[in-house]
Amino acid sequence: MNKQRLEAFSDGVIAILITIMVLELRPPHDPRFGALVELVPVFLSYVLSFVYLGIYWNNHHHMFHAVQHVSGGVLWANLHLLFWLSLFPFATAWMGENHFAAAPTAFYGAILLGAALAYLILVRAIIAVDGKHSELALAIGKDWKGRISPLFYIAAIPVAFVNQYWSDVLFVIVALLWVIPDRRIERRLAK
Repeated sequence: MNKQRLEAFSDGVIAILITIMVLELRPPHDPRFGALVELVPVFLSYVLSFVYLGIYWNNHHHMFHAVQHVSGGVLWANLHLLFWLSLFPFATAWMGENHFAAAPTAFYGAILLGAALAYLILVRAIIAVDGKHSELALAIGKDWKGRISPLFYIAAIPVAFVNQYWSDVLFVIVALLWVIPDRRIERRLAK
């Protein structure tokens, strides 16, 4: 099957999700700059989710440069990832509107966990089609970032009920791990 339709669809969905999130940023009715202070939690949750969606888009884009074949299983695995990503606007809005309260923060962590696991499933589905000696399989290697990220989310979910700001720190740490460009696929394809 042709991978371009899958890539184009995924790009479109992620673009729409970012648009939905920015539309949730409502301007205050008060014309003074001080009115923006109340929107800081909403804006911070938006920034965090924007960065996460950007990370997923970037890694998805790089990964599909190494993909040779797409199967029905890969299509479903990709839809599974997009399902979790489609929940970002809701989780972002709930967490921001409630100033990073415990339950919305834990829910946000559960969405991040679901997306991380779905991405791992997508990678495995692609490797199952292209083979364990494919460019992607060789580029991914042990994938320590992909394996450690869900552990941070698993820790962050219950921590949110003790101190939700520690959960937020864990979310930011994982984002920082992934914001640093991953050159494994680029290096592998350059060979």
